[in-house]
Amino acid sequence: MGVTREELALQVDVAEWGWLRPHGERGGLIVVAGRLDLAEVGERVAGDDAAVIQGWLAGGEMWKPTVAELEAWNAAPDRRFRMLVVSPYVLIQELVN
Repeated sequence: MGVTREELALQVDVAEWGWLRPHGERGGLIVVAGRLDLAEVGERVAGDDAAVIQGWLAGGEMWKPTVAELEAWNAAPDRRFRMLVVSPYVLIQELVN
């Protein structure tokens, strides 16, 4: 049995970009649209639910950070994100001030 959504919800945390940057440099970040529940996305990624994940990717609800996003975040290392580690990825949602 894999990890449950409830277990993942307890692991959701907040991190500044400075902590997340190395994961971006190794290509391990996945941006998740704010309208999605981070724990649910983590559960689908951990369970390798390809059909749902492909739907989110196609719908623009999950993506690898763009060069413009990375540059903006690098310029503001204290920018904060909700984050969830689902190895080998780190799922992130930018917190809006």
